[in-house]
Amino acid sequence: MICFGRRKFLQTLTTLAATGGAGEWAAGGPPVSKEKAMRLGVVVDLGTDPESAIDRVSQFGLATCHVRADQFSPGLALRLKHALAKNHVEATALIDLGGGQMVWDFYGGPLTIGLVPRATRKARIENLKQASDFAKQAGVPALLSHCGFIPEDPNDPLYEETVEAIREVAKYCQGNGQTFLFETGEETPVTLLRTIMDVDMDNMGVNFDTANLLLYGKANPGDAIEIIGKYIRGVHAKDGFYPTNPKELGRQVPVGQGLVDFPRIIRRLKEIDYRGAITIEREISGPQQDQDIREAKAYLQNLMG
Repeated sequence: MICFGRRKFLQTLTTLAATGGAGEWAAGGPPVSKEKAMRLGVVVDLGTDPESAIDRVSQFGLATCHVRADQFSPGLALRLKHALAKNHVEATALIDLGGGQMVWDFYGGPLTIGLVPRATRKARIENLKQASDFAKQAGVPALLSHCGFIPEDPNDPLYEETVEAIREVAKYCQGNGQTFLFETGEETPVTLLRTIMDVDMDNMGVNFDTANLLLYGKANPGDAIEIIGKYIRGVHAKDGFYPTNPKELGRQVPVGQGLVDFPRIIRRLKEIDYRGAITIEREISGPQQDQDIREAKAYLQNLMG
């Protein structure tokens, strides 16, 4: 137990009053707030080699990541947990799309992506529950997924069915002490807001993928943040353009080379006091992916200050 003299005690009260209790104690004392600052990370594919996946995060000089996985054995979860601890890397979310075939365009997408399609919904729910268990075993606090082309019309029977399916997954994640995150993309921000409110679970949030809103032609991300900003619990730093072919998604490009107004986004995230990770996602492979990630890191660090 730490004992204070009267003068020290009064000085401490004065300091806390002046700072609102938001600062830290003097060296050697416990912090008043443990909230983290906004920080950078990268999306990595787990595959069957978590050691290499997490080492890749460290090679980029980053301390957080989103882990994309499609296998959920307990042994793999334990290896991931050990790799994260060894490299001092924080996995802020596990990405799982629910398994099965998915077509990433405007024709096959509504029939194959997420929890909207009836034919694959039951299997997807079970897959997401397995992913939630895997994340718990690995010590990852959130599960992230595309929920699909959620109908704009709330009177569409598919809308209510999708809401029920998402609620089932969110409840399961809640039982595992996790947040369930919607990946932005296939639905408009207003539809996403309506869905969150109708599912009505307190462990849900949004992973704000800046490019997906453009690639699917659903919104300008700078405007979308005004609609769903209070639910943002994760961010994918990604860039691109609106679709020009009504059958295909828009084109993804390196961060800073598309239509995403990153200065505006970062400034607005600071204004709403977002304290999570900004996770770089570049969906190509090979040396060019590494180069684009490093350039995105430098660009975003400059904006974040």
